Amino acid sequence: MLKILLIGIKNFIKSMIKDNLKIAIIGLGYVGLPLAVEFGKAYNTTGFDINKSRIKELKQGDDITLEVTKEELKNSKKLAYSGNLDDIKSCNIFIVTVPTPIDAANKPDLRPLIEATKSVSNILKVNDIVIYESTVYPGATEEICVPILEECSGLKFNLDFFCGYSPERINPGDKQHKITSIKKITSGSTPKIADKIDKIYQSIIPAGTYKAQSIKIAEAAKVIENTQRDVNIALINELALIFNKLEIDTEAVLKAAETKWNFLPFKPGLVGGHCIGVDPYYLTYKAQEVGFNPEMILAGRKVNDSMAIYVVDKVIELMNKKNISLFNSNILILGLTFKENCPDLRNTKVIDLINGFQKANCNVDVYDPWVNNDEATSKYKINMVENPVNGKYSAIVLAVAHDVFLKLKIEKVRAFGQDDFVLYDIKYLFDEKDVDGRI
Repeated sequence: MLKILLIGIKNFIKSMIKDNLKIAIIGLGYVGLPLAVEFGKAYNTTGFDINKSRIKELKQGDDITLEVTKEELKNSKKLAYSGNLDDIKSCNIFIVTVPTPIDAANKPDLRPLIEATKSVSNILKVNDIVIYESTVYPGATEEICVPILEECSGLKFNLDFFCGYSPERINPGDKQHKITSIKKITSGSTPKIADKIDKIYQSIIPAGTYKAQSIKIAEAAKVIENTQRDVNIALINELALIFNKLEIDTEAVLKAAETKWNFLPFKPGLVGGHCIGVDPYYLTYKAQEVGFNPEMILAGRKVNDSMAIYVVDKVIELMNKKNISLFNSNILILGLTFKENCPDLRNTKVIDLINGFQKANCNVDVYDPWVNNDEATSKYKINMVENPVNGKYSAIVLAVAHDVFLKLKIEKVRAFGQDDFVLYDIKYLFDEKDVDGRI
């Protein structure tokens, strides 16, 4: 009976808001496209992106991020794509899902967010709602975005137009935890708008929503999710460095510790990507702006950012122990993406491995069947090998835990090495006895 009642309520919510909602998703990357696809199943939705090639591929039914299948794109019957602002002028809900990276000094780079906000402000109308999903520091929506919307549109915040914040929780490559199965935090600039935004998201998210008390709280909740993970991984990375000095296998220690019910199962490794390796800097930036020095968070960032160089040094040390000449040696790195089983190259720390070996006068080959070579060349000036050459390499580094590498089996991986070579396994893909070193 309760289930029937809940379905009835959900259908009522849909019918109540469906007819007059026209939704624009600004930015069609890893976050925006899955969101647009879900909204496009129920509402007139336009996915907007300034990348013309992205719009072209989506119109052809292809998603190079592999987050959405051809079938899912096809089933989103009310979804259209455009790179023309005129095509979203009639929309009344604008959801901004553009990247929020950091610059070379690890400071927030809000240029994509600001440019997207300016674009929306040029077509903003009375009673429109602008919702931000991009990760920011607490206060950014109301301190940075709202003034731009007011100035460029000539409209007044919370009188003529309204805002909300609903942080993205997309996990690239994760086919189990998708947008519809993850509870969505929502918020709005007034209680009434907060209710409306919450109901809109409720209508497409079966996992449900959590309505935060304010936009700032929703922003803060998002930024600490990945900060918490970053600090925990930093702890495990530091423990791994200690255990290495003590000549204890880190994986064995973690397996023993995980037998306690409340031990958190984090693993050591490289920490890159668009979230964990970036979001903490948004929080520390704002903390320092208000006069607080966040020592633990920054210490964790320092540890995690140093891990690639640690791996390079360990591989070189192992090569020296085997009397393998370093100069002009051939190094094979298996994996380029920031995480396993996805093509996402954003902020990958494998680049630090490559740079480290090249500075040591090594030749570096990179093999990653998940990655489009043109994208690797465009972003990082890397030409990957189509297939590693048997017997060529003085050292092999397993950098990313793609299933395809595990399926190669240890014998095939070892065949890439010379008669005497070093095999270093960052991701614990193979047994300790089969490799020369692990984090």
